[in-house]
Amino acid sequence: QVQLLESGGGSVQAGGSLRLSCHCSGLTFSTSFRGWFRQAPGADREFVATINWSGGFTWYSDSVKGRFTISRDNDKDMVYLEMNSLEPEDTAVYYCAAGPLAGISSSDYVYWGHGTQVTVGH
Repeated sequence: QVQLLESGGGSVQAGGSLRLSCHCSGLTFSTSFRGWFRQAPGADREFVATINWSGGFTWYSDSVKGRFTISRDNDKDMVYLEMNSLEPEDTAVYYCAAGPLAGISSSDYVYWGHGTQVTVGH
C-alpha cells in the first residue's frame, strides 16, 4: 500500500525557517521522482521542487529558488524540503508527491500525501 505522509508544517514569522519531511512507503523505482507542491487558499496547486532518485538532479520554481532546498534519504524512505527566508507569500498547504519523472505539473505525479499547513506571518 502506497502512503506519503508529510510532517513539519507550522507557523513562523517572516524570515524564519521550517523543514518539511515526507515519509514515502510502498513505492517502487518506477515512481522514483519526488516533488513538493503547494496550494494557497483560492489558488491552484503549484510546483515547488523536484528531485531524482540519487539526489543528483533537483529543480525549483523561480519563487523559491535560493531559499528552499529539496533532499532525500532513500535508506529512510524520506524526502525533505528545507525552507529558509520564509515570506508571507509562502503560506500554503504543502504536498509531497511521487512520480515517474521530474515534472513541474501536478499531472506528472501519481501519488500524493494529504499535505501539511505552513503559515508565515508578517
